[in-house]
Amino acid sequence: MMKKNFKGFRNGKPNALLLLLLMMGLGFVYLFWYNSSNHDIESITFSKLLTAIDENKVQAITIQGQHVQGTYTDGKYFDTYVVPISKLWESLHEHKVDISVYPDQKESWGWYVLPFLFLIIFALFLFYIRQSQNGGGGSGGSGKIFNVGKSKARFFSPNTINVTFKDVAGNVEAKEDVRDIIEFLKSPERFERLGAKIPRGILLTGAPGNGKTLLAKAVAGEANCPFFSISGSDFVEVFVGVGASRVRDLFAQARRHSPCIVFIDEIDAVGRQRGIGLGGGNDEREQTLNQLLAEMDGFSTEKGAVIVLAASNRPDVLDKALLRPGRFDRIIEVPYPDLTSREEILKVHSRNVKLDSAVDLSKLARGTAGFTGADLENLINEAALVASKSNENTVTMQSFEIARDKIILGSERKSLIITDKDKKMTAFHEAGHTLLNVLLPDTDPLHKVTIVPRGRALGASWSLPERDKYSQNNNEMKARIIMAFGGLLSEKIFFNTQTTGCANDIEKASKIARAMVRRYGMSGLGPIDFEYTEEHPYLGRDLQNAKEFSEHTAQCIDEEVNKIIQGCYQQGEKLLLDNKDKLELLAKELVEKETLQASEVYELLGIEPRESHSFHEA
Repeated sequence: MMKKNFKGFRNGKPNALLLLLLMMGLGFVYLFWYNSSNHDIESITFSKLLTAIDENKVQAITIQGQHVQGTYTDGKYFDTYVVPISKLWESLHEHKVDISVYPDQKESWGWYVLPFLFLIIFALFLFYIRQSQNGGGGSGGSGKIFNVGKSKARFFSPNTINVTFKDVAGNVEAKEDVRDIIEFLKSPERFERLGAKIPRGILLTGAPGNGKTLLAKAVAGEANCPFFSISGSDFVEVFVGVGASRVRDLFAQARRHSPCIVFIDEIDAVGRQRGIGLGGGNDEREQTLNQLLAEMDGFSTEKGAVIVLAASNRPDVLDKALLRPGRFDRIIEVPYPDLTSREEILKVHSRNVKLDSAVDLSKLARGTAGFTGADLENLINEAALVASKSNENTVTMQSFEIARDKIILGSERKSLIITDKDKKMTAFHEAGHTLLNVLLPDTDPLHKVTIVPRGRALGASWSLPERDKYSQNNNEMKARIIMAFGGLLSEKIFFNTQTTGCANDIEKASKIARAMVRRYGMSGLGPIDFEYTEEHPYLGRDLQNAKEFSEHTAQCIDEEVNKIIQGCYQQGEKLLLDNKDKLELLAKELVEKETLQASEVYELLGIEPRESHSFHEA
């Protein structure tokens, strides 16, 4: 028969709240008894005492200074204060009352100290119970000084993990790679019969928000085995040796619950490359890493194994000893979701959302290229919030349009007061970007242009990719540079001036041009990599200050970058001058309407429309 634990007990140990209630109950019982015992003593006046003595109702009295306590003949108690006079003594002697006399002194201090002593004992007892509860199990290291070396990992029993692969949309290849662990934990004999060994560790890498942690939870849920979860930062503490102690304690607990899975999130917090500490400041972290390396290389991979899953956004800074086969045998990339994966993710996150019948999730997926799984979840939630604020019965495509604009550019700053001159300048600036975007064939299709301030920008003209892109060619990169100069060129053509709003555009264009020359070999210098990375010690790599090319080559690089910038600038200027009437028409329309959808821009300028990702359009 299965043994069930009482609610007030956790892991077979008393619950601190239950003990607190018990001690409080005992305290109330004591106070009730003390007060009730005192209420049985009747307080009387001196005159009533003399009358009771004359009527032979007093059996005995105790006199201590002016305080008198006594007993009636019927057994009841009384007390009073008197002035010792001869009449009192004569009356007591005459009626044969038993008299006890004590010297005058203060009341015993013990009655005052007893409540405080009770509270101190209770506090110490509660502290002891808390320490006992935190002394073992998966959450032993709760910051208490006695358990500072205990692991902070959270323990999940098999029946408490409800996440499965059904909750992880997309990531088909990643799920297939980790499925081997599930099969091994369920039926290890299938692998053992041919001498195969399961990977000891799997490292999940990828950009934040793509589902690394969710995938690890799904593995534990599918395998139906114990699961330990801890963050890399939970190992390192201010005390020397604590990190290594916590690593030992974690794997000791894991072995007791094997077969199980240990998940270390953000492992780069403790697994960065060794030997880069300046002045010994990183010795504690390195000791923790050394202990982790020893533990991962020491446990068995047979039946009853401990399998380590880890996640990191920065696999490039991890120590090479940690990544070698035998520790992390597989490094699984969790990429940005593609079109099919985005549609599946949207279906998962919209299960409990009331969507309008016209909502097309496939269209939403096409219009959210580059979004992570977390971004898509946020999109669903933001759209639901927008619909709720508008008192809509369902979430419509228009709600998704507003939510996507808010996520990409920020909320509209409707309260910002802008002069007519600044509004006109902003309109011509954004019109320059927009016109070049629709005229150039190698840019992403226009989505929307607005001069309504959003976030830090006074206006915005943005486009969305018509498909998932994994690389760019030379023409596409030059088109991005030309489009970046659109605002600057428009200001110079119509106002013969230049505003500080062009700073970000110039920065973008310069970065693209430098990357074309130094990294991608898209210049007259040929296919040579001139890029050098200035890493810092805390990133886990050596600091590189020396250039890997001569000063003459550096000058040639600058000349090639300048050649690309000047060529794109002149090409953009020629396009705007040749279409100056369209630029002015578009700017005036922006001043009037403030926001224009892509279809409105194409219709206004008489240009053949390209694919649009506006959700509210049919």
